[in-house]
Amino acid sequence: MSSLLSLSRLIDWITERIGRALYWLILVTVLISAANAVVRKAFNFSSNSYLEIQWYLFSAIFLGAAGYTLLRNEHVRIDVIAGRLSRRAQAWIDIFGTIFFLLPMAILIGWLAWPIFVDAYVRNEVSTNAGGLIIWPARLLVPVGFLLLAMQGVSELIKRIAFLMGLIPDPAEKRYEKTAEEELAEDILRARGEASLAEEIAAQAAKPDGDER
Repeated sequence: MSSLLSLSRLIDWITERIGRALYWLILVTVLISAANAVVRKAFNFSSNSYLEIQWYLFSAIFLGAAGYTLLRNEHVRIDVIAGRLSRRAQAWIDIFGTIFFLLPMAILIGWLAWPIFVDAYVRNEVSTNAGGLIIWPARLLVPVGFLLLAMQGVSELIKRIAFLMGLIPDPAEKRYEKTAEEELAEDILRARGEASLAEEIAAQAAKPDGDER
């Protein structure tokens, strides 16, 4: 089991790095969208390639981050019944769902999407829109995205089994991490607190001897 947990940690590490890299694609997508809108309104100029690159980037974010979302346990859950069960019962439900639903679905879609990508690559398929982009990079996103999701599904399966064996804490428990805004607010408050303390010390030092006010 230790080897499987090492494999799980490796998959988690890969998924984490991919997820954090995809953060930047959101910024790129926003900048391209804003630039496209400004150019269209200010210069009455646009191109289908600007629109399609936004679709490509959105697809990359959505498909590439599916495994990362699973790692973070942030996929939508309807826990009307499961939420009332014990953590071990929930782990068994996750194991059942991963083996019979998640992994077959991800593998099947990835398997079926691969020939479509190969065909688009061989034919150098191009968008039918005027000024559109080549198609095969977008086709490639589907099998790659579901491969990453399947990999993370294997990692989650290993962790659920290890949890039932008492080897690790509950992996389904959401980890709370402070946002950048929360960290910034804490730094500001901390700095203000230090400044206030310094002002208080200076005020005490400036008082005449014997003045205890």
